[in-house]
Amino acid sequence: MRKIKLYLTLTLAGLLLLSCNKTKSTSEKNKDETATVEKREIWTKEQASEWYGKQPWLVGANYYPSTAINQLEMWQADSFDPKRIDQELGWAEGIGMNVMRVYLHDLLHKQDAKGLYKRMDTFLQIAEKHHIKVLFVLFDSCWDPFPALGKQRVPKPFTHNSGWVQSPGQKVLQDSTQYPRLEKYVKETISEFAADDRILGWDVWNEPDNMTGPSYEAVEIKNKAALILPLLKNVFIWARESKPSQPLTSGVWVGDWSDPNKMLPMHKMQIEQSDVVSFHNYNTPADFEKVIKQLQRYGKPLICTEYMARPNGSTFEGFLPVARKYNIGMINWGLVDGKTQTKYAWDSWTKTYNAEPKLWFHEVFRNDGTPYIKAETDLIKKMTSEVNKKN
Repeated sequence: MRKIKLYLTLTLAGLLLLSCNKTKSTSEKNKDETATVEKREIWTKEQASEWYGKQPWLVGANYYPSTAINQLEMWQADSFDPKRIDQELGWAEGIGMNVMRVYLHDLLHKQDAKGLYKRMDTFLQIAEKHHIKVLFVLFDSCWDPFPALGKQRVPKPFTHNSGWVQSPGQKVLQDSTQYPRLEKYVKETISEFAADDRILGWDVWNEPDNMTGPSYEAVEIKNKAALILPLLKNVFIWARESKPSQPLTSGVWVGDWSDPNKMLPMHKMQIEQSDVVSFHNYNTPADFEKVIKQLQRYGKPLICTEYMARPNGSTFEGFLPVARKYNIGMINWGLVDGKTQTKYAWDSWTKTYNAEPKLWFHEVFRNDGTPYIKAETDLIKKMTSEVNKKN
């Protein structure tokens, strides 16, 4: 009997020991799992300045091939056009451009993530060949709120960005059950290229509070910005959990950013969460300089990720000298005239055009590669050559 009791005691002790060991093992496993999703911190001013100091003077364009009406047509397998991309990025390289801001789309990831990454790698190979780095944009609040995969529409004649689409679309934005898919898109995409030095950075959301103006205002939802605000903060968190070596940003575009206490919550959060600060300006050189001074107070490098609308006074000759004075990276809207038709102004949605405008709104090159205004391309080439040969 004593032997049986001893046996039972030893067995129970062994089970308790095993249980303790299992608990410890599970605890350690949980610690490991937690460690894998720890996000990296937002860059300090010093980290951001160190990164920026290693870059050339960044001058380039928002890029989509002339053969694509929008992000989907640019990247889908049956319309991806590496030959045309190679040709057009060659034109950009020829005038000293060294960066392109390029839009992705969550539906492309949903459709075929591996295929998308393969095409992104092809694009990056072409860009690297032309000594161009890429700033990828993950989400966008502008233009058509109802994106759909497959064959894209033909351009509406004489109309600015008649086929550009939002990401995510309105239906997804209103359906929080789809947010885990957006998280997957962000994390998997950034993780795939987290250490890729061909990528300049990640612009996580373009103009998040843009309500589309007269183009789609009849179908836009009134609480769009309210839905995006918490989602955008999550996007920044998801992106940092992917531990990218490249900086994250989301550009402010309309507003007064001189006093953080008076700023809209969206804009305050965009600046606080960004590793480097980006902004848009389509106004006059004087207004451009005023905005630069407003944003300098945040102590981080500045990149203007959209500018150049000639009739508005936003021109290369007006902006580039100011940008050089303050060491601002510059990415204009549009490179080659094509399906987006952004040589027409924003007002082409409300005003009838039936011929090419006397003064193009956007774009640098005609479809055959000749400069729209040679004095502009000469200026870009001269300024980038003078600055970057010193670096």
